[in-house]
Amino acid sequence: MMIILALISIGKGSGDGHPPVASLSGVPNLFGVCVYSFMCQHSLPSLITPISNKNHVGSFVLADYSLILGFYVLLSFTAIFCFDSSLLHAMYTLNFTDNCHVLDVPFLRYFLGLFPVFTISTNFPIIAVTLRNNWKTLFHREGGTYPWVVDRVVFPLITIVPPVVVAFCTNNLESLVGITGAYAGTGIQYVIPACLVFFSRRHLEPVVGRDAVNKHRSPFRHVCWVYFVWVWAASCLMFVTANIILTETKT
Repeated sequence: MMIILALISIGKGSGDGHPPVASLSGVPNLFGVCVYSFMCQHSLPSLITPISNKNHVGSFVLADYSLILGFYVLLSFTAIFCFDSSLLHAMYTLNFTDNCHVLDVPFLRYFLGLFPVFTISTNFPIIAVTLRNNWKTLFHREGGTYPWVVDRVVFPLITIVPPVVVAFCTNNLESLVGITGAYAGTGIQYVIPACLVFFSRRHLEPVVGRDAVNKHRSPFRHVCWVYFVWVWAASCLMFVTANIILTETKT
């Protein structure tokens, strides 16, 4: 809906966006946002697991990521040409609410304005339950059980209190996404998977031997790609940290 509305406005010649060819000022924060946008990887297990014949799974994943990239590109480019960059909200759906020349239907304005609320309302309970179970597993004692207060009160509270506190402390979505994407996202999506690949290969090599061939092996199977992911993760952290320090120094 947002893509079509922006395209209609651009097609009518009423687009307010006149973006520069390039702006290096936003590059540091871009690293954190890119990591955050990579959360589309969470859907891969549910896509790959039901496939019995995985001979063409690489092509399937490539098509999936190409489709996701296409939507990201369409959403981003229609936004920067439709709306004035100085007035563009970090939460893109808010551009279609009050005083919007693109959309004049009140119901749709409210719907797009509340769309993040709908998605968070459905995703947050699932993510919170998963995190609570991870906490319980992390502190699990062999053969022991947790007291009722710890199991039903403490673990849920340490799961839901931090995001609620952050929500009350800031409404700067751009910085929030950049920080969470760069620090938490880098560890979850870059560092930990690369470590799993590296150490699992070292563990399996004595078992299956060096000559064993995996017919489903990735084209990025060389160990240099693992090192590249670690270097990329460190670069993201440095750029975002430098951006935060420089931004705070200016203010």
